[in-house]
Amino acid sequence: MTLHIGIAACSAEGAALCYKTICVEGAALLGNPHAHPEVSVHTPSLADYMERIYRGDWPGVAELLLASAEKLKRVGADFVICPDNTLHQALPHVLPRSPLPWLHIAEEVAAEAGARGYRKIGLTGTQWLVDSEVYPEKLGVHGLQWVRPSPTERQECNRIIMDELVCSVFKPTSVAYFQGVIQRLKDAGCDAVVLGCTEIPLIIADANSSLPTLDSTRLLARAALKRATAGMAEAA
Repeated sequence: MTLHIGIAACSAEGAALCYKTICVEGAALLGNPHAHPEVSVHTPSLADYMERIYRGDWPGVAELLLASAEKLKRVGADFVICPDNTLHQALPHVLPRSPLPWLHIAEEVAAEAGARGYRKIGLTGTQWLVDSEVYPEKLGVHGLQWVRPSPTERQECNRIIMDELVCSVFKPTSVAYFQGVIQRLKDAGCDAVVLGCTEIPLIIADANSSLPTLDSTRLLARAALKRATAGMAEAA
């Protein structure tokens, strides 16, 4: 029997990609083209999150995440994932009070980076995320270095994410801008790049990136699948 995955969602595009990955890739794990673990998704209005983020109210962000976790528990979820890197800044306020265990997106990415033998990781994402210690803290546990884009690049990447990607707007000029940022991270010695906003994989992948990509959205989804199906291997 598989565990029930709870998704505490934030923006629609990132959450949808995470949900779809769980359902599509779950079929291979379960050996049935139509099978996947039970999944429940809860999200408040993105505007509610952004109102708190813009004023730096991470305890307030945590309250919204906790409300999602409570509702997901009531519908039977066994654990929770959040397909939004930026919101992980609030997780220290969430975990001590959460009714359910969580997987941490940056922990999954850092573990993958270490397993693939990378040494210096470029960071991309919202300005709040890239300015934070969410990824440096987890990468450091694996002995990995990291490089942040310039302040100007962080601002423009943030604008693209918030004004375009979360609104389902995908422009060739924005793809080119991210490609330029990644190339400069490569020039700075990085050997891989974190796609540290769950919408970035919608426009950037290994095929159009000058660095190997660490797709945070799909890595989190795969970690959730692994956890949800772990008991099946033991039972077999």
